[in-house]
Amino acid sequence: MKIYLAVGIGGMVGASGRYGISILFWTNTSFPYATLIANLLGCFLLSFLLHHDSIKRKLSPEVFAALGTGMIGSFTTFSTFAVETVELFNSSFLLAGSYIVLSIIGGLLFCYLGFKMAFKKRVRV
Repeated sequence: MKIYLAVGIGGMVGASGRYGISILFWTNTSFPYATLIANLLGCFLLSFLLHHDSIKRKLSPEVFAALGTGMIGSFTTFSTFAVETVELFNSSFLLAGSYIVLSIIGGLLFCYLGFKMAFKKRVRV
């Protein structure tokens, strides 16, 4: 039961962060910058979290699930990506295609960067 509560709290934090990103990066254009930024940042953060051994060792299973599944899972949003892509297709095939390419290639790149940062040699002070 403890882990469900932790994931729920993480989900509230992530959803609130996602809403903050949408306010911060709201534009009067049809391109969904906020969703793109949230998804790319989420790709980086989840990959970093999953591959950073010292972080994994220090966190309890509840906190780890709260951060990964709860917070990052609710921060990123595939359903919004899908809806916004369909809406873009109605106005501009080029914008829709750009959004798909930026999201997929960018997501993989940010995931790779998170992976590499997790294994970067750490200096002990």
